Amino acid sequence: MAFSAGAYPCRKIAFALNGLRITQIEPRVRGSASQIDLFRKRKLGQNGPDRGGKIADGEPRSPLWTFEEVCQVNVCLFLPNWLGDLVMAVPALRAIRHGLGQSARIIGITRPNLAGLLAKGTWLDEEWYFDPHGDDPRFGTTCLIEKLRAVRWDMGILFSNSFRAALLAVAGGVPVRIGYARHGRRLLLTHPITLPQFDGKICPVPMVDYYLRLAAAAGFPSEDRRLELSLSPWGMVYADRIWRDLSLNRADRVVAMHVAAAYGAAKSWPREHFIQLARKIVGNTTASVLFVCGQRERVTVQSIAREVDNPRVVSLADYPLDLQTLKACLARCDVMVSTDSGPRHVAAALGKPVITLFGPTSPVVTANPWVQGFDLQLRLDCVPCWQRTCPRGHHRCMKDLSPDTVFNHLYPLLMQQGLRGAA
Repeated sequence: MAFSAGAYPCRKIAFALNGLRITQIEPRVRGSASQIDLFRKRKLGQNGPDRGGKIADGEPRSPLWTFEEVCQVNVCLFLPNWLGDLVMAVPALRAIRHGLGQSARIIGITRPNLAGLLAKGTWLDEEWYFDPHGDDPRFGTTCLIEKLRAVRWDMGILFSNSFRAALLAVAGGVPVRIGYARHGRRLLLTHPITLPQFDGKICPVPMVDYYLRLAAAAGFPSEDRRLELSLSPWGMVYADRIWRDLSLNRADRVVAMHVAAAYGAAKSWPREHFIQLARKIVGNTTASVLFVCGQRERVTVQSIAREVDNPRVVSLADYPLDLQTLKACLARCDVMVSTDSGPRHVAAALGKPVITLFGPTSPVVTANPWVQGFDLQLRLDCVPCWQRTCPRGHHRCMKDLSPDTVFNHLYPLLMQQGLRGAA
C-alpha cells in the first residue's frame, strides 16, 4: 500500500510508510479456541469500545485481558514530550507495571533529551528515543517505525496527545491504541477516550489524574497519585564532584532555584527578582543558593550569580548537566523555588518542598500531589491566560509577585523541624 506525503500532516511518516503494508496483528494466546475468543472479546470489548470505560456486565473495560495462558505481553507507551509531564505520568506508569506484572515487556517511547529521567525505575523495560525534528537518523521516523513493526504488540497507550503519536502507532502495527480523542486523531485510535467538557471547553484536570485516567481506561486503575523518581549511581557520583567544586557542605542547607520555563517568556519571573531573593536568603539565613539551569539559561544564571556576588550563591551553569545529575543535585537540596517548569516536578518527585511561581498558567493542571510547598499566584482578571507571551504587554502576573512575598513563604520551610540552614 503506497501513501502520498501530501495526504498526511506528518510528511516523514508518510514517506516511511511507502512500501509497507499495514496489517492487524493478533495477540499471541495459548489455549483452546474458546479461551482465544474470550481473550478477543475482553481485549476489544464485546460490543466494541465504549466511552464510559465499562463493558456490558459492569466490569471495568480493559483492552488487554491477562490470564495464565497468555504469552509475554508487549506494550508500548508513547510518553509525554515534556520533562514535567513525564514526571507527572509516573503514577500511571507505576499502575501499568503493577497491573501487567514484571513478566510483561513495557517499552517507553520518548524524546532523547529526557534520557535518564526514569533511570533506575522499575516501570519500563526499555526506552526508545524519537526526535522528529532532529538530525540523528537513529531517532528518526523511519527508524522508529521499523523498530515498532519488528515487535508483535498487544497494546499501545498514547500519553502524548499529538496526531503524530497516533499515526506512528498505526504505522508501527500496534493493534490496540488507547489515547485521548484530541487533535483530530479519534479515527486513529481503537479505544478513544473523551475528556469531560463544560460549555464546549475541556475541564481543567490535574495532569497526574489525566494520565491515571488513561491507565484506568487500559485496565490498570490506581488511586496512588504519589510522584517518585530514582537516583542513579552515576548521577550521585557527579553530584558529589559538583558539591566539592562549589564548596557546598553536605551538612548545609541549600535552596535550589530555577529561573526559566520552556513554555514561553510569560512564565518567567524577572531576573531582578531572582537577584533580590538570593540576596535575602544569604542575608537572613545560613543557607546557600544553587541555581540549576539548562543550556539556554546558562548566560542568565551566570549573570545573576555574578551580580549577587556572594560565595554562597552558586550555579550549575559551568557543568554539562544531564537529568541523572539534575536529580542527584536536587535530592541534596532542601527547598526549591521555581517557575512553573520541569525541574520543579523533579524536586517534588524527590520529596522536596517546592515554592512555585505561577503566572499565565493554572496550579490546578500542574499540581503535585502530596508535596509540601506553596503555589504563589496573583489574583488578576487576566490570570490564567495560557499565553506564551503576555497579550496585554504588562506581564503583571509575574512582575508584581515580589521577592518579599516569596521569601516570606520560603523562610518557614527553612525553619521547620530543625532545618539546620536557618539562622
